[in-house]
Amino acid sequence: MIKSFNLYLVLSQEYSDKPVREIANEAIAGGVDIVQMREKNMSHQELIELGNELRELCHENDVKFIVNDNPFFAKEVNADGVHLGQEDMRKYYIAEAREILGEDKIIGVSTHSVSQFEHANKIGCDYIAFGPIFETQTKDYHIGMKDISKVLKIAQKPVIFIGGINLSNVDEVLSKGAENIAVIRAITRAKNVSLTARSLKIKIVGANPDAYSDK
Repeated sequence: MIKSFNLYLVLSQEYSDKPVREIANEAIAGGVDIVQMREKNMSHQELIELGNELRELCHENDVKFIVNDNPFFAKEVNADGVHLGQEDMRKYYIAEAREILGEDKIIGVSTHSVSQFEHANKIGCDYIAFGPIFETQTKDYHIGMKDISKVLKIAQKPVIFIGGINLSNVDEVLSKGAENIAVIRAITRAKNVSLTARSLKIKIVGANPDAYSDK
């Protein structure tokens, strides 16, 4: 399952300057712990081929592989789990996703407010993503840092903070007590993917003295 002190990469060709396979390989070499495949514009066959390749790469390196939106697709490529947005949860209740995937798989959900977070706390997911914290091209809004301490105080499962986080502002998020950070463009559009991933991971571990004992 999901522990703490993770660097979580959301991987999408839409936000990448290089092929996602290449980025995944370099990011994993730099210390990424979890890779989520987020592709909205591929055929089913292309998704299957990419999903199988990324799963093999992740599993060879002891990295969790998550797919976006669809538990049936997650099962088809034998991913470690699925990540469901708020709209996805209207299609697939958590109990249904669990039945499709099995008890040993990971289910994560997105939340964008304290009320959504409180609801996610009560359902059978394995981790909760909270954001977007800062401005980002993937959303037309952001929620800021004001509720980070509040959701961490009530959290009953690991929390992953996401949205516009990069090397220049990650320290602000970590200073609020965050232990898990997700990024997209900070890594996918980095000039040096591996170095950027390593630098982010070092910041996460450095801000959390218990990181090594938790792994």
